[in-house]
Amino acid sequence: MIIILGRAEVDPARLRDLRPALKELMRATFEESGCLSYSLAMESDGFDGRPAVLTIAERWADEAALKAHFNAPHMAAFNKAAEGAILSMDARMFDATNERPFAL
Repeated sequence: MIIILGRAEVDPARLRDLRPALKELMRATFEESGCLSYSLAMESDGFDGRPAVLTIAERWADEAALKAHFNAPHMAAFNKAAEGAILSMDARMFDATNERPFAL
């Protein structure tokens, strides 16, 4: 399994216009073969004078599924819609083994 964790800083002036593209990206990604989970959350809306901050957590069956995701038409559409809106992005990919339920 592949896990992606990421943080993106977004121009807050573009956030409202970007929301439909984010919603479509999430919908289409959930339908992809190999997508085990896909979560996108807004940490900050940027109305404090700083960039808006989005976090992403993804789980993929394998690297081939992740590669197919990056080549999917909905990713190209999102990238076009987000052009110039994403100020910075830090994403990390992890190989995971021995997945099990978490209990406190």
